[in-house]
Amino acid sequence: MSSYATLNGETRLLVIIGDPIAQVKSPAGITESLLDRGRNAVLVPIHVTPADVDGFIHGASLAKNLDSIVVTVPHKFAAYRHCATATDRAHFLGAVNVMRRNADGSWHGDMCDGEAFVNGIRIAGCKPAGSRALVVGAGGAGSAIALALLDAGAAELAAHDSDIARRDALLGRLNTKYPGKAHAGSADPGGYGVIVNATPAGMRAEDPYPVAADKLTREMFVGDVITAPAVTPLIEAARRLGCGTQVGGGMFAAVRDLILDFRSSPGRWRVDRVVRRLAVDSAQSACSRGRRYDSQPGQPPCPACDARCAAQRNSCISSLTCGNLHPHTGAVLAEADKIRAR
Repeated sequence: MSSYATLNGETRLLVIIGDPIAQVKSPAGITESLLDRGRNAVLVPIHVTPADVDGFIHGASLAKNLDSIVVTVPHKFAAYRHCATATDRAHFLGAVNVMRRNADGSWHGDMCDGEAFVNGIRIAGCKPAGSRALVVGAGGAGSAIALALLDAGAAELAAHDSDIARRDALLGRLNTKYPGKAHAGSADPGGYGVIVNATPAGMRAEDPYPVAADKLTREMFVGDVITAPAVTPLIEAARRLGCGTQVGGGMFAAVRDLILDFRSSPGRWRVDRVVRRLAVDSAQSACSRGRRYDSQPGQPPCPACDARCAAQRNSCISSLTCGNLHPHTGAVLAEADKIRAR
């Protein structure tokens, strides 16, 4: 259904703010999901510069039909200052990526980027528990991912950022909760099992790699938060080596539903739709790394294993519903069940 079908004076408003804003994928997806849930609401992208973000949030808060603010780079720390209440992890990080109204009209915030990223890499086959992780970027998303990796049992977390003060502030916070586990890293990924790019590096073709790509090795898992381009040069380099990967779209798929549930169901987080969508992405990622799986005897090959899957990104959904599960997808869904049970 088109979002214009119900657009009227009763439409509830959500906005997503960032600088830049053209790269965001959430307005169409979240609006569609709201309509699917029977909500007369729309998410609108708004380009707000850092110099204007405080004034914008203050002014926008006066709108009585504004229910939520979704926050992207670089406003996640600034938006936190406007929250009268927040979740424990948002307070710990001093940042939010989503805000919803309290009963008195004030804002309640959460930072779910980290949970979304870790859920996504688990579905893609990465096991963060016991790993040595390198997170490049100590901004809002990078801070949330660093905390989530330690929450997930990472044995060691290295943070690297060109802004030394911001990096050290993050390390200080992490070491209050996980003493001795977080330290300063560099652009050298050598010795780490999980590599995360949480910087804008890779959005433009001329951008340098966020880490030394020539030091990546096959046993590493490499994740990126960038959604445009869909596959960054870093992820391409990792896939050429056979590394496990997660693209920014995988994290976006997870965070979209977490945002919707936070907005509409306080205290209730559902991941069924998230893990099933990520299972599709994970099966396709396996294809891109040249791993093929045979279907059951007498059955046609699963679309996820078709060499053309990159050009047919939606075709793999049939492998999750037709009963013709190949080993990789079956393993992915088993991991999804574990996440649901937590």
